[in-house]
Amino acid sequence: MSARQEPDSRSDYRHFISITTRWMDNDVYGHINNVQYYSYFDTAVNHYLIDRGVLDIHAGEVIGLVVETHCNYFSSAAFPDQIEAGIRVAHLGRSSVRYEVGLFANDGEKAVAQGHFVHVYVDRATQTATSIPQDLRQALQWLGE
Repeated sequence: MSARQEPDSRSDYRHFISITTRWMDNDVYGHINNVQYYSYFDTAVNHYLIDRGVLDIHAGEVIGLVVETHCNYFSSAAFPDQIEAGIRVAHLGRSSVRYEVGLFANDGEKAVAQGHFVHVYVDRATQTATSIPQDLRQALQWLGE
């Protein structure tokens, strides 16, 4: 059995997005339910891409489909905590990218949860894998530096 992974620090991430927790994010145990963390991951990455002008969710010819996800949980967060999602790119391929996301509660220095998800970029009309467009690739490369 391998040793438990240690949580990342804020300094391990290139860019941050603030996410306000909601009352409905809590579960009956009084903390954020595990499924919400994946929503935070998706929100952080797509917010970054939309802000950079490289993702048109309504009419873009190329879209990212999630094909893999993973999350490690280290400590609890609960409404009304403020979450800061740190994002970085761990791998950038021809048509895919692996994002890594660390979630930090309030002003905490260590991640309460961290994980990854992989997007494969496809042609919206045909749903077949396609090369990542150059403007999107540049935005992703910046996250990997």
